[in-house]
Amino acid sequence: MSLNMNSASIEKSLRYLSVQVRLYGREILKEYKLSKIQFITLQWVSDSNGQTIGEVAKKLNLAYSTTTDIIDKLECSGFVRRERGHKDKRVVLVKIEQKGTELLSQVIKKRVQFIDEITCDFTEDEKEMLSTLLKRMIKKSESMSYE
Repeated sequence: MSLNMNSASIEKSLRYLSVQVRLYGREILKEYKLSKIQFITLQWVSDSNGQTIGEVAKKLNLAYSTTTDIIDKLECSGFVRRERGHKDKRVVLVKIEQKGTELLSQVIKKRVQFIDEITCDFTEDEKEMLSTLLKRMIKKSESMSYE
């Protein structure tokens, strides 16, 4: 099977850019003594109005016990809280706290500044096209099975 050179170039570019964006925003995490995986977990938790540890573990592709340890540390630091489900009291949901939301906001703001800086030479039409194309790629990737 031959490698599609355009796709290979896109993959490499996305990989490199992803690393740069993460590194740029990661400086803030040092202030909070937060690890990369704790931050990623915080992002997943913030994407919903409460998730079980099992749901978070699946998204992170980590063992339940490992995810529980991460959630424990985030909870001790005041970034998340555990809450019993309203319909089923056996269900424990992990929800983001204000402190977690504020941290995410700071990091995302820093990342957006980075994107602004590296796209400052783009026209507004180019930025809109890039955004549209990336959204299409994400949508398509989310519809694919990886198993």
